[in-house]
Amino acid sequence: MFGMGFSEILIIAVIAIIFLGPDKLPSAMIEIAKFFKNTKETISSVKDSIEEEIHIKDMKEEALAYKKELLGASNKLKKVTNSSQISSKLTKIGDDILHDSKDEKIIFEKKESPNA
Repeated sequence: MFGMGFSEILIIAVIAIIFLGPDKLPSAMIEIAKFFKNTKETISSVKDSIEEEIHIKDMKEEALAYKKELLGASNKLKKVTNSSQISSKLTKIGDDILHDSKDEKIIFEKKESPNA
């Protein structure tokens, strides 16, 4: 018990009997037992609280990891969406350029015909 042997406990008991006397010794022993019981309960409570906090910390870290993963997926989705919009815009620009070059060809042919 607390790293003490039987002889050490016996010495403490004899000293307690001498200082407290036989009348107060039983009540003092009860108070000491209550103190150790409360101390043990407090230590157990602190230990449980620390374990709970550690568990909550792990849960927060997992939640942050999932959040980062979701944000990454969301950004990838935005890039894909933006690239499809860019692709449609490029297609439209390409169609406009082709349409303009056909018009220029027609105009160029008309200009060459009267001169020829």
